[in-house]
Amino acid sequence: MPPESNEVRVWLVEHGYNNRDLILLKHATPDGSQIFRKEVASQALDTVSAAKEASDANLETVEDPAVQERYADEAARMAEKHDSDDPV
Repeated sequence: MPPESNEVRVWLVEHGYNNRDLILLKHATPDGSQIFRKEVASQALDTVSAAKEASDANLETVEDPAVQERYADEAARMAEKHDSDDPV
């Protein structure tokens, strides 16, 4: 039986497009040390909320301290201005 993973609240900190016409969403932990990355077809994207719950098994480590700080600042800004389920 696989180990249970914990759900972690992550906040939207970055979004953009790639060359395959996909929208790339990055949600980060409040300290900016980990991100949840998701690619979505632009036609399939309905709404994006300010925060979401992500399995800790699906989080990637952010190695660059400057990027961690930027993500932490943006996560704090989002948390201050929005409820987690607010569309952004």
